[in-house]
Amino acid sequence: MPIVAALYHFTRLEDPDALRGPLRAVCEAGGVRGSLLVAREGINGTIAGPRAGIDAVLAHIRALPGCADLDWRESTASVPPFARMKVRLKREIVTMGVPGIDPRARVGHYVRPRDWNALISSPDVAVIDTRNDYEVAIGTFEGAIDPETTSFRDFPAWWAANKHRFHNKRIVMFCTGGIRCEKSTNYLIREGVEEVYHLKGGILQYLQDVPAEQSLWHGDCFVFDERVSVGHGLREGPHLLCRACRRPLLPKDTGRPEYEAGVSCHLCLHEHSDADRARFRERQKQIALARARGERHLAGG
Repeated sequence: MPIVAALYHFTRLEDPDALRGPLRAVCEAGGVRGSLLVAREGINGTIAGPRAGIDAVLAHIRALPGCADLDWRESTASVPPFARMKVRLKREIVTMGVPGIDPRARVGHYVRPRDWNALISSPDVAVIDTRNDYEVAIGTFEGAIDPETTSFRDFPAWWAANKHRFHNKRIVMFCTGGIRCEKSTNYLIREGVEEVYHLKGGILQYLQDVPAEQSLWHGDCFVFDERVSVGHGLREGPHLLCRACRRPLLPKDTGRPEYEAGVSCHLCLHEHSDADRARFRERQKQIALARARGERHLAGG
């Protein structure tokens, strides 16, 4: 059963492009697949593979400048959740698009999962989900505010338009693994918010540490791999992925008239042109041919 490791670390990497080749080599040598992003501000990604391979990649990353205290979260998958290994150079390891944001300087107060329920149940807090709208749609914390953003880049504008709603409130934020909150809490501190908190290790750590019977989480947590979603204990959820729009679907959604495998679903039927759908059908044909040969197409499925 493949080990899945979700990781990120903010540190100053002087020549991130030079790290890509060695990173890819150690991943390929260990049978590890997934996606790693490197930038001057650090490293971020999710990888999956055998225990020895994952350990080798983590050891390699911890040996990079400033990465000795790398933190990561592990789970398992019933089948390999990635088709290939990608190591990409980026301007930011999570894109907020605000110049000068630096989580290494200062972030909000970390809240451990065991202390989270008490905090978000307090009457003087505003709990904000910093994830994208399609992620929030399948699960979130009780009472959390959904900014209805389609990209993390939209968060600063949402905050500017809505900050008046949170006067005299302590701001509490969360995301999948914690990385977005490193930036969003630094941003709010720069904006003059005095009390900012965020969930240490993100939703994934909470679902791993907090028993379902004590949980204030409702639904499933979207993950950016072939598992699509996970629930308490980081067990794989019921969701499928629409290959056209990359949004999560429940199995029952595949019976809707708008659904065509790899081409459209009820969420994206009117978002693509006829030319797009023709291209998607050809891709789906290639996926089916690869499956018939006992292979896995790089597009997934």
